[in-house]
Amino acid sequence: MTQSTADPLHALAREHLPDKIAERWIGLLRPGIRLEKATGADPVAGRLGGLPELPETEEWPVWEGHGPLSFVASLDCAVLPSAALDIALPAEGTLAFFYFDGQLDEGCAVVAPDEPGSWAGARVLYVPAGVPVVERATPEELQPYPEVTLTARVETTAPYLTHPSVYREFAPMPNDHPVGDDEFQEALWDHFDGTEHRIGGHAHPVQDEVESEVARGALGSPPWDDPRIKEEALRWVLLAQFDSDNDADMMWGDCGALYWLIRPEDLAQQRFDRAMFTWQCC
Repeated sequence: MTQSTADPLHALAREHLPDKIAERWIGLLRPGIRLEKATGADPVAGRLGGLPELPETEEWPVWEGHGPLSFVASLDCAVLPSAALDIALPAEGTLAFFYFDGQLDEGCAVVAPDEPGSWAGARVLYVPAGVPVVERATPEELQPYPEVTLTARVETTAPYLTHPSVYREFAPMPNDHPVGDDEFQEALWDHFDGTEHRIGGHAHPVQDEVESEVARGALGSPPWDDPRIKEEALRWVLLAQFDSDNDADMMWGDCGALYWLIRPEDLAQQRFDRAMFTWQCC
């Protein structure tokens, strides 16, 4: 399992930004885990699709009134290089992610952070190490996704331009602030090009920062200009994001991605029932 370094992002910052601003921006970088298709002798840290292994007593997740959720991915916490992260991911056990993907209603019902009645449409289940599990068949009304095994490597992640941590560091930020320079932002986009399955670190949004979407939902959906949203957004960290993936036949809207976020204190207590979900597409 290889570990990347921060050097490429450091180099990008120092190439495109004034020295003092570059160092301040580098201070916002966070370690994450990138999940990629496993090949050859790569250690398998998880998988997309296939059939989940769950305790016999664990009911398949269902969104009441809509139907069962589709199994998206599972992660083997003991194999993930989680010691490199700045979040308290479990050292052992399995995380399983489920999502109501529209198979049953042609995409009519949408799971969104500003719709509390939809939150049951996305779930994270944690199975502690040592708990007996069995492979569970997909509910007959759903088509399972093809299985794709995943390996993991540590990478350094960068905050999105409108992430509240960027504003906190550089406020006030005029429209012509160097961090927002087109060439710098394009270089960052190119650096993270490709399928982005990620654990921890900064989320890689398809649109705007996902932290504010989740924060607004957690606050009861106040107006977008409510200053509490940016404050609350700083309390949420990325747990996992799963990109559209041709190998797994996963297409979230128009080349979109699924995101689960959680507060660090809930993660430390393994309260995955308190994780919140959002998704974005082009």
